[in-house]
Amino acid sequence: MAEQNPMMTVVDMLRCDARLYPDEVALVEVNPEVLEPQRQTWRDFDLVHSTKTKAYRREITWRVFDEKANRFANLLISRGVGKGDKVAILLYNCLEWLPIYFGILKTGAVVVPLNFRYTGAEIQYCLQKAEADALVFGPEFRSRVEDRLGSISRNRLLFYIGDDPCPDFAEDYLWLTSNCPSNDPNIPLALDEDAAIYYSSGTTGFPKAILHPHLSLAQAAEMEARHHETTHDDVFLCIPPLYHTGAKFHWMGSLYTGSRGVLLRGVSPQTIFQTVSDEGCTIVWLLVPWAQDILTAIEEGQLNPRDYKLDQWRLMHIGAQPVPKSLIRRWREVFPHHAYDTNYGLSESTGPGCVHLGLENIDHVGAIGKPGYRWEAKICDDDGHEVQQGEAGELWVKGPGVMRCYYGDPKATAEALRDGWLLTGDMARQDEDGFYWLVDRKKDVIIMGGENIYPVQIEDFIAGHPAVQDVAVIGVPDERLGEKSLAVIQLKPNHLDADGNPTDITEQDINDFCLDLPRYKRPRKIVFAPVPRNATGKIEKPKLRRIYGGEGLVARENEA
Repeated sequence: MAEQNPMMTVVDMLRCDARLYPDEVALVEVNPEVLEPQRQTWRDFDLVHSTKTKAYRREITWRVFDEKANRFANLLISRGVGKGDKVAILLYNCLEWLPIYFGILKTGAVVVPLNFRYTGAEIQYCLQKAEADALVFGPEFRSRVEDRLGSISRNRLLFYIGDDPCPDFAEDYLWLTSNCPSNDPNIPLALDEDAAIYYSSGTTGFPKAILHPHLSLAQAAEMEARHHETTHDDVFLCIPPLYHTGAKFHWMGSLYTGSRGVLLRGVSPQTIFQTVSDEGCTIVWLLVPWAQDILTAIEEGQLNPRDYKLDQWRLMHIGAQPVPKSLIRRWREVFPHHAYDTNYGLSESTGPGCVHLGLENIDHVGAIGKPGYRWEAKICDDDGHEVQQGEAGELWVKGPGVMRCYYGDPKATAEALRDGWLLTGDMARQDEDGFYWLVDRKKDVIIMGGENIYPVQIEDFIAGHPAVQDVAVIGVPDERLGEKSLAVIQLKPNHLDADGNPTDITEQDINDFCLDLPRYKRPRKIVFAPVPRNATGKIEKPKLRRIYGGEGLVARENEA
């Protein structure tokens, strides 16, 4: 492991990797959706095309990664972009994504990753909110950008990346950067300077703009490497979208150690196993639905681990949402040699890791863990006083990865930050061993007849039913009790007919299974339906409340 100076910016880490490992592969892109060889879209780097029977694959070395970042930085600087400016990225995961990200940072400007699920209106809003000076976008977003072109293009640079002809309202990124110098602009950067604006999930309205300094990014890189004992020989498989803090900052453990990262476009169990096998992946970060799909495919005989080269896979970790204990029990039965970790965090805390379970604490599965590297945590009541150990309250965290502010929103900032502490909005408790357990989102707590009910506890229990693929519990209005609990249950495919209806599982079966729960925790209504999750695996409870809760819960959606 090439130990990096912990005071380095992530830009300096990239420079260090390019100097130490110039000809080693830094990034690989695997896209199973593309089977035909395509024309080369990048210049002066090794591009590997596969045969028609294998996934499309590209790779770049650390030297070329750094040079590509330099080329884009020099292009931006030539257009007047520098410190204090903002440049947005709207791309699917691809080999271009991270060099563009670092090219923006190398100018001293602030990088603004955008959710690729945004509508044209949301893209317009986020660009305006961040006061973005430029936008880099791909062909998938051409119509959305064009639909709002009058507002999006106003006083902004627009760069287009795609194999097809560049639209006349933008400039061709690939052509321009190929003609830019590859020397490093060497703009001085300090850890306390602004680095990135990330957006909150936005499931309850337009998202908040979260501003982080370079210190947050550097902290995430070192913390990830330390938490997961990442070495230069590891190969990290990155599947979630890079616009999200979780995916990018888990990958930064590879940046810190100069090890290889693999970007996979595709989430099927077969695709994941094939990529782990072909690329020799040792660390894989999964979301709950993907881990569930893998186990279901194995249990139903659709996937056989013995058909793949998986012996080198040493660590599976999960973050972004509560993890059912039953899921990890099933995983360990299939992969007993895997180390396991879960990571808790928010975009406001530079993604996952401010609390983490730790590789050595498999006996505490179900807990989110203890404060991460350089982090503190405590649990407080509504008045900001610490509660007694074992009692539920709001989780507060403090450390070098806490956001600077909600950009342009001092009121929301004041509500979320208090004396350096970040109020997470998550309810948790601490056990006698010092481990923190997530109870639920503060806004998701169900109050039934004056009793607080935490949906995560019910979800974790129901997930243990052998026929259940996924589950979400929400509160719905009740005239007598105020609220009552409703469980939306997604059954495994072998318990559904061709139309998606249950074949051998009834509401009464689930009610009987829940008899081991205290009476007040048993769901009052069962619905068999798909459980919607967003791109980072979080259950979209606002959507479920709109479907099943009626207009009476609209006010709750505005609390986030």
